[in-house]
Amino acid sequence: MRTSQFFFTTLKEAPSDAEVTSQKLMLRAGLIKRAAAGIYTWMPLGLRVLRKVENIVREEMNRAGALELLMPAVQPAELWQESGRWEQYGPELLRFKDRHQRDFVIGPTHEEVITDVVRRDVKSYRQLPIHLYQIQSKFRDEIRPRFGVMRGREFLMKDGYSFHSSFADLEREYRNMYETYGRIFTRLGLKFRAVAADTGSIGGTGSHEFHVLADSGEDAIAFCPNSDYAANVELAEALAPATPREPATAALTKVATPGKTACADVADFLGIPVETVVKAIAVVSEQEDGSKTFALLLLRADHELNEIKAGKLAGLSPFRFATEAEVTEYMGCKPGYLGPVGIDGTRVRVIADRAAAAMSNFVCGANEEGFHLTGANFGRDTAEPEVADIRNAVEGDPSPDGKGSLEICRGIEVGHIFQLRQKYSEALQCAYLDEQGKSQIMEMGCYGIGVSRIVGAAIEQGNDERGIVFPAAIAPFEVCIVPMGYGKSDAVKAAADTLYAECRAVGIDVLLDDRNERPGVMFADMELIGIPHRVVIGERGIKDGKVEYKGRQDTEAILMDQGEILPFLRERLCAA
Repeated sequence: MRTSQFFFTTLKEAPSDAEVTSQKLMLRAGLIKRAAAGIYTWMPLGLRVLRKVENIVREEMNRAGALELLMPAVQPAELWQESGRWEQYGPELLRFKDRHQRDFVIGPTHEEVITDVVRRDVKSYRQLPIHLYQIQSKFRDEIRPRFGVMRGREFLMKDGYSFHSSFADLEREYRNMYETYGRIFTRLGLKFRAVAADTGSIGGTGSHEFHVLADSGEDAIAFCPNSDYAANVELAEALAPATPREPATAALTKVATPGKTACADVADFLGIPVETVVKAIAVVSEQEDGSKTFALLLLRADHELNEIKAGKLAGLSPFRFATEAEVTEYMGCKPGYLGPVGIDGTRVRVIADRAAAAMSNFVCGANEEGFHLTGANFGRDTAEPEVADIRNAVEGDPSPDGKGSLEICRGIEVGHIFQLRQKYSEALQCAYLDEQGKSQIMEMGCYGIGVSRIVGAAIEQGNDERGIVFPAAIAPFEVCIVPMGYGKSDAVKAAADTLYAECRAVGIDVLLDDRNERPGVMFADMELIGIPHRVVIGERGIKDGKVEYKGRQDTEAILMDQGEILPFLRERLCAA
């Protein structure tokens, strides 16, 4: 491709409303143009990147034995009502009526549609297993779309669904997809981690997320550098302390702490480490039968509540934070001074995190405004609490696999696989006849990749002060040829055209910058759009039979013989 034949638009500065690095660079490089909040036009340059990602995903999915189809973006409401998600999904589900006043949705996902497809045509165990996938635009009406293509409302996604006659076969395909996703992200040239994850609103049992590692990532990942253990912080187990609880030695004492409602302020006021303070978080769980549970969740003051873990506790799902009026009703005190000592255990459920349960001689609220207790101990001053893992894992915690300590890094979720089991197949009665002719509900798996999100994640991971640093596999072009004075020197033009033709002949994806621009402008543009390899051709070099080569991340350019540049490029590209 020649720049003179290409729709090439770059900006010196990103729009002021661009928030994250990938959004700024994609807009500056002319990969995308904003159409509306969270909705973008993929320009020719950006579409080349998107299609390269898509092609790698498709090749590996086909290699894994999945079959591609294409489902409608517009879905009938009846299927969502049948699965129960019509009411559950919330305002992110874009609903509308057609001219006949029938309800439809713009699909944010396709579990209902694919289950309907399979239940119509698959009747026997002999037709199973089957794995169907598509690469299609989705729409989720995010309340606050942000971060460009990272959290847009319209996005390109690969979603696949497998159907099985047994859970054992679902587990086999789940492992197949786990390995397939690893090959996909490796081929894309990304640094990534697969982490155990919560199934969230999709449902099911087993679940793994695939994260591109980047400091700007929204998700925190706990991993062990000495093993393969990795999990989203929402799921990572926080083990109990290895040492037993110390004996109670301090006397229980009520001390005045006027106006000190935050744990850090209490610790400063008393001159003690914050990790010796127990914080109490009041929550309420209201069940469908009208019953109500008020609970105190106890954590070491330097730890954070993990709402996902707490929400899975029996009798506490779902829960919300208690109102001030509810705290006063059950505790007889305003928030900020709550603690487990002296409360009515028949009215207030007390659940302590493992680390908090192992504390002794701790400080906690006195359940009286303006006062805290020092020297508090479980078993002596208050009943032993229920104990559960309800906090976020932190750096330095022991790894759950026993092979070292945890470290925390940031990641951008770009893929997610689930063992859905029978969540949707049972709701939509997707059944088959087994070998004995008996009707059985199918087991299901679900496997998603954010194709357009990968582009943003790759840029978050690969960029510098000059622009984008794309992996070679998904760069818009593999090589750029930058001739100095293309329109002024016949020798430069001939050399550039010859190398351009030779690159195309051997399958190198090459861009020839034949614009009448200053060298600095051309260099800046080629670096901004992230092309991995650059060849500069100038009149002085040609006289000596030389061209200049520079990799996108190289600090210095090197001179090479004209005859060596093509095999050199091919070797570099093969190595990548």
